[in-house]
Amino acid sequence: MFGVEGRLLFVNSAYCAAVGRTKEELIGSVFMPVTGERYSDVIATQMVKLFRPPFSCIVEQWVQTPKGLRCISWAAKSRVGEGNSVQSIVATGRDITQMRHDLKAIRKKDEELMLVVESGGPMYYSHTPDQALMYVSPRIRLLLGYPPHAGKRSWTDYLSDNPINAAGLERTIRAITTGRREPPYRLEMVTKNGDRIRFEVNEIPVVKNGKTVALVGSMVDVTERMQVEEGLAEAEFLIKDLKGGTRSPARAVVPVRAKGPLGYFRGLFSRETEKEEK
Repeated sequence: MFGVEGRLLFVNSAYCAAVGRTKEELIGSVFMPVTGERYSDVIATQMVKLFRPPFSCIVEQWVQTPKGLRCISWAAKSRVGEGNSVQSIVATGRDITQMRHDLKAIRKKDEELMLVVESGGPMYYSHTPDQALMYVSPRIRLLLGYPPHAGKRSWTDYLSDNPINAAGLERTIRAITTGRREPPYRLEMVTKNGDRIRFEVNEIPVVKNGKTVALVGSMVDVTERMQVEEGLAEAEFLIKDLKGGTRSPARAVVPVRAKGPLGYFRGLFSRETEKEEK
């Protein structure tokens, strides 16, 4: 217990043993110097709550003890007099040093795991059934031109006006409604600079008590792959036009569907080469 000026009025034997001082040394002393300077501002900020309703706070205090630096969690409550004037403050504490070390180790493992995940090919995200973003991989945000912790709140805000997005959203809605996984599909998104990127999306609905509560998905950038596919499709049309009437029968013997556009053009070049050699 300590007064409004911060001087200790009472300490029990457990606190004395923890900080390695006697009651005579502690009574009347300011409790704050026991805490390292870098933690004092945080504690002082939290303790402001002790002088206004509800006149209580929970604060963590790192204390230098004979056993080393220990973290004590304090639950403090003000004793209030007339006119809500604070008379003194009573606090009870417990040593949570090991818990803090464990949490730090968990955070480190989480960071290492995220590093492994983020270094892979797919990029990950999750959103609610109404498309509100829950998590977006920093790599996705950077690819779209946004800082790692910035960007839009709704998943659909990133989408372009490409018709393929409507088909993709239909699958998302169906996955939400049925709670069943849909086949992979493709979306087109617009970067902050206006560029367009195509993604292959694979989503899994998260179902609780028979209701879809979220969708978790992975994305792969397939922009270059789709450009190649579209180029090959255009080549197919070009070849069909050439075979339709402008090419001689001798030039049209290569079966397009059997060899594909690349095989067709290789055949053309090989025959032209043979002609030149003759």
